[in-house]
Amino acid sequence: MAGRPDDHCTRCGACCAAFRVDFHHSELESRAPGGIPDRLTVSVTATLVRMRGTDAAPPRCVALAGEIGSAVRCTLYASRPSPCRDFAPYAALGIGEDGCDRARVRHGLAPLGG
Repeated sequence: MAGRPDDHCTRCGACCAAFRVDFHHSELESRAPGGIPDRLTVSVTATLVRMRGTDAAPPRCVALAGEIGSAVRCTLYASRPSPCRDFAPYAALGIGEDGCDRARVRHGLAPLGG
């Protein structure tokens, strides 16, 4: 999660350790050059895969590096799966949404608010 120093996402990472990340297998490296490395996923159905670690208790995406709430980064940010691209698009600007706020509270962080 590269970004500006005031980018909440580069310090937070709560969403990466709060939700399952499921997506279509067409996003995998084996099906699309530059896609998600297959080894970082588990099959859910014939066409659905999940990021490893996101169905653990507690969840934590295998691609997340660092300490939640302090300094984190996604090790595959440039090629992250579609659910991650679509999640809380304005969080980096300090504008949260329900899912972002729930994840932050789960990790003892204040919600960003709307």
